[in-house]
Amino acid sequence: MTAPDPVHQAETITLLVLDAEPSPRLGRLAGRARIEYADEATLASLLPAADVLLVWNFTSHAVRRAWPGEGPRPRWVHTASAGVDHLMCPELAASDTVVTNARGVFDQPIAEYVAALVLAMAKDLPRTWELQRARQWRHRESQRVAGTRACVVGSGPIGRAIEQTLKALGIKTALVGRTPRTGVHGPDELDRLMARADWVVSAAPLTDETHGMFDARRFGLMQPSARFINIGRGQLVDENALADALSKHWIAGAALDVFEHEPLTSESPLWELPGLIVSPHMSGDTIGWRDELGVQFVELYELWEAGEPLPNVVDKRRGYVPGH
Repeated sequence: MTAPDPVHQAETITLLVLDAEPSPRLGRLAGRARIEYADEATLASLLPAADVLLVWNFTSHAVRRAWPGEGPRPRWVHTASAGVDHLMCPELAASDTVVTNARGVFDQPIAEYVAALVLAMAKDLPRTWELQRARQWRHRESQRVAGTRACVVGSGPIGRAIEQTLKALGIKTALVGRTPRTGVHGPDELDRLMARADWVVSAAPLTDETHGMFDARRFGLMQPSARFINIGRGQLVDENALADALSKHWIAGAALDVFEHEPLTSESPLWELPGLIVSPHMSGDTIGWRDELGVQFVELYELWEAGEPLPNVVDKRRGYVPGH
């Protein structure tokens, strides 16, 4: 990426934060930028005067609704999340505004979470906890994970971290990405790899091409003993098709950390599906994660302020940071 023009010392930069509690720690930028805060109701009126937008509330879709077409707009937008689908709109994609994401913060925590889900399902831990609460002593046999096969869909940093962590457990892991290259299979191999996998892990970005990619046909390809895990985006999965696959025992189990509509309502039938582990979009959220996101943004701001090239620049047409 071409380096942005250095910010002149005499210029007062307006940093607008689409806020959420707790607010980011931006003390290092005190006196260097005029920091203003917006919520979903005030964002549209404040956006045109902002030089930089920090999307701290990354669950909000307000940016898509409020982004100005013609006229003044931020030169740089940073989202404190890996995904950018919540803010990308045609006007933003067509603009010269630079978009960056929180690439790097969530990779290993999510990989550890996926490994925990794999072990929990293989060792039947949910059933063990149920039997303990019922005070029932019921001996069972569990599955050995070493030597099993995994198909990880999504070859970005999160997918690669999952691949390496599963390999450390002795799982033979294939990585599938948008473009085939050394160590990465192309999308035309996905069906074949899913059909032989014991674990299918969804870690892809949400784009027009990936929306609903895990549907009835693909769940029908999986082995009856296989499990499915989604830590990517909820809209990657046809939830009705997954529910059908679990109810009919086409697959042995699944774990969802993301959903088409969040939060999941108490009336959702997903809570009661046999063999499904539900978690509330927490796979990457380890203790101190918000502080890490704040530190990352401040470091990026200092690069931008100095006119240095920014890492984590999103290809706005593709909807993610291109791999190397």
